[in-house]
Amino acid sequence: MIRTRMIATAMLFNGNDMLMMKRSPRRTLSPGMWAAVGGHLEPHELNDPRSACLREIYEETGWREEEIIDLKLQYILIRLNQQEIRQQFVYTAAAARRDVVQTAEGVLHWIPKTEVFQRQIPFIFHSLLKHYFQHGPSSCVWVGTAGFSDELHLRPAVHWTALIDPGVL
Repeated sequence: MIRTRMIATAMLFNGNDMLMMKRSPRRTLSPGMWAAVGGHLEPHELNDPRSACLREIYEETGWREEEIIDLKLQYILIRLNQQEIRQQFVYTAAAARRDVVQTAEGVLHWIPKTEVFQRQIPFIFHSLLKHYFQHGPSSCVWVGTAGFSDELHLRPAVHWTALIDPGVL
């Protein structure tokens, strides 16, 4: 039986630094790895991933909506992980402050963008960061689907497509 999981994530920046969490080794998803702030959508948030993202930011940093500048949906990631389809809404924003609270989910650190890839990062997040750092903030939303880059299925890849509304063409 295939299950689904919806996730909201925030890539938060302050100057040339990105806020990253070194996840607790006791976490179910990506234990001990580095990730952005975020988590699962609650049932009442299924049609409002932005609210879920703001809730997660508050829970994991202590920052309120007014301390987040230009929160914008930039990516939707879709991937199959074992028997679970994961759909992740990834927002970007600037943080008005640098101090954070600490939670049981992991430890937050400001990492210079030039050092982000020196961390152990899940494949899908690594691919997203690589795309974002190459293309920068965009006026469109990008959809990334996880798959392979070769016919033998030896090299995982994320395939990027700009999300468009064909009704406005």
